[in-house]
Amino acid sequence: MTDEPLQIIARGPRAPAEAASVALDGDPGLEGVTYSIIEEDEDKGVFRIDAYPNTTIESDRFRDHLARFPELQVTVEKLGDADWLAMALSGLPPVRAGRFFVFGMHDRGRTPVNTVNLRIEAGAAFGTGHHGSTVGCLAAFDYMLRGNRFDRVLDVGAGTGVLAIAAARTGSSVTLGTDIDPVSVRIARENAKVNHTNSRFFTASGLGHPVIEAGAPYDLVFANILARPLVWLSHDIYSALKPGGVAILSGLLRSQARQVLAAYVSKGFKLERRLGRDAWATLILRRR
Repeated sequence: MTDEPLQIIARGPRAPAEAASVALDGDPGLEGVTYSIIEEDEDKGVFRIDAYPNTTIESDRFRDHLARFPELQVTVEKLGDADWLAMALSGLPPVRAGRFFVFGMHDRGRTPVNTVNLRIEAGAAFGTGHHGSTVGCLAAFDYMLRGNRFDRVLDVGAGTGVLAIAAARTGSSVTLGTDIDPVSVRIARENAKVNHTNSRFFTASGLGHPVIEAGAPYDLVFANILARPLVWLSHDIYSALKPGGVAILSGLLRSQARQVLAAYVSKGFKLERRLGRDAWATLILRRR
């Protein structure tokens, strides 16, 4: 662990901030680092990255990535013994994606009346709703709900569980999720209770859990992970879906969409729609 908790802050224009975010997301050595990217000053076009490394190695690695973008002004602050992660997350604004409104405990009581309101507490899990890939999945799901019903839903790489919980809140009777990180699974289960859903989450790599296998075939599978694991899981996701079932994929850069799409088309999927959010792509695919 680091000698003292640290907060790394980077401020600058949108393009280098988003490019830095892409580099950070693509580094497997930083998977355990909690960080956020938000637009701090809309009038001036200033974006801000806040990161909370757990170790000196993570801190050094994070700063090495940021150093590649000289347009970003980077500062490092020492944090006290307060619950700094909760304090940082409390500053995140709510997010609207189609009919879905994702908010934290600090925004309770200020939710719209005409939306599906999802209270998501992230802790150390991915998926507050602020990341372009999460927003993309919610927007894609909102689009697919027009005239469609998905009774059985699986969320692979569930993080906070926001996608499975969104499905449960819009009528899906079976909503299951997996994550390789036990902490994320615990947080997802807590979020399911907060949102009064019966969503269930399990620690597993991909779809490799007996309950997940027994629950197939699914009407819809979410997979908001990374491009390479998405390619690896293309056969498993195909097998888990019923004929005509839908896969919503994200966690991939726009530049990686063609590679991922090719892998799924070769397995028997067809592209229904492609969405973009910042540097991220979301694919809606249907099993033939």
